[in-house]
Amino acid sequence: MNPQVDKYLIDGCMRCKYGGTPQCKVRNWVEELESLRQIVLETGLKEEIKWGVPVYTNKGKNIVTVNALKESANIGFFKGVLLTDKHKILKQQGNLQSDRIVKFTNVKDIEKVKDVLEEYVLEAIEIEESGKKVEFKKNPEPIPDELLKAFEQDPAFKQAFYALTAGRQRGYIIHFSQPKQSQTRIGRIEKYKEQIFNGIGLNDKYSC
Repeated sequence: MNPQVDKYLIDGCMRCKYGGTPQCKVRNWVEELESLRQIVLETGLKEEIKWGVPVYTNKGKNIVTVNALKESANIGFFKGVLLTDKHKILKQQGNLQSDRIVKFTNVKDIEKVKDVLEEYVLEAIEIEESGKKVEFKKNPEPIPDELLKAFEQDPAFKQAFYALTAGRQRGYIIHFSQPKQSQTRIGRIEKYKEQIFNGIGLNDKYSC
């Protein structure tokens, strides 16, 4: 068990600016996140903090993450699309091609599928060790490099983005792609990060 993850669960999301108000996704789902954490630890994966969230690795390779969105606690599989998913519990977020998640809103539901989740994590480890790669299809709406880099630096942001509806994703992609200057694109992404984390579209009404 990594003490940094203990701190993450106790103090709340490392990016939280709200002092524990309802916007803090971690504080809303501590019991569920701890339950998922224990299941993953039983598989022998190394527990780390990357990009501000718990990530579980095997021989330096990212396997799963345990984190929270606004309305759920989640376990996410970095190469989830390659899992057999015989129990049909994995969900795709928007048009995200590789990652798959399972969402939970209470501990009881997690306990019901504890053995299944452990089975999926072990399969994910086998897939990574086999060297299998995800074959990505070309996105119909090209994603700007600056947004791809933001996803790489912060998978939690990537997950929040793909939790948006396809229409909201497209709206942001178009808006971020418009400026010719890279720095302007980066500025736009940073400006709307908080809004995206809160599940709000570009043109939705938003108040702090």
